[in-house]
Amino acid sequence: MAPGNQTQFTEFILLGFSEIPEQQGAIFGLFLGMYLVTVFGNILIMLAIVSDSHLHTPMYFFLSNLSFVDLCVVSTTVPKMLVSILTQNKAISYAGCLAQMYSFMVFAGLDNFLLTAMAYDRFVAICHPLRYTSIMSPELCCLLVLLSWILSLLDSLLHSLMVTQLSFCTGHEIQHFFCDLDQVLKLSCSDTLINYVLIYIVAGLLGILPLIGILFSYGQICSSILKVSSAGGKYKAFSTCGSHLSVVSLFYGTGLGVYLSSSVTQASWKSTVASVMYAVVTPMLNPFIYCLRNKDIKGALWRLISRKLLYSD
Repeated sequence: MAPGNQTQFTEFILLGFSEIPEQQGAIFGLFLGMYLVTVFGNILIMLAIVSDSHLHTPMYFFLSNLSFVDLCVVSTTVPKMLVSILTQNKAISYAGCLAQMYSFMVFAGLDNFLLTAMAYDRFVAICHPLRYTSIMSPELCCLLVLLSWILSLLDSLLHSLMVTQLSFCTGHEIQHFFCDLDQVLKLSCSDTLINYVLIYIVAGLLGILPLIGILFSYGQICSSILKVSSAGGKYKAFSTCGSHLSVVSLFYGTGLGVYLSSSVTQASWKSTVASVMYAVVTPMLNPFIYCLRNKDIKGALWRLISRKLLYSD
């Protein structure tokens, strides 16, 4: 669809981080490094899980999907910014902006739902260990992932279709490094009340409810762990969900930072920096969290690397 008919509007300008040419090289190097680390780390996690039969369990099935989604999140935003810095062309077409906005919302939503599914998996594993295999069947795991995709796709499609009904008059500079929904709405000369009402309703249903589910799961997990008599048993039970709890804290902590920075402060650079933590830094750190805290992942990675070295010899 074409944008509003007030002007021959065809593109947005992504202002990014800095207008100073001397800083562009440092920004390019920083984001290229983070992107490569994110891609390499998440691909390693996926390869380790796929190649090791010991990791063919529900927890690692969800983790492999989470790694794929994290890879897609950064690939939606960072490459375009890197190309813009190299070419000194910050323009992005209207259709390209919509596609980037839609894709980012899809994968951010998937992160949210997958973390909720992983919390439920840990709840069943710790609170109902004898029924774990029967409850967390392959069919249920696939259904949870499929449902996550459907909800994320429909949510993002709804927001994107609402944006296509807006008109954009003169302002077309986005104070961000990618097409964020909130930043795009700020440029519209149409009434965006319905769009914001929709955002709050959907955020309540698809954002707050999963978070409540995660908190409930960990409340039950903590209650079960406290009933374990031995200190070793408590440590073993908690270690099975420590990595996931760290990732959940990082995801929702940075997401809350984005929300607060955009609603409380008027400084666009603060909102942009908060978005970097949410959209770039978090996907980069997730593989390190699981590699450092999870012995199974470390063992699978070592066996994978050992096999590659053996075959190369």
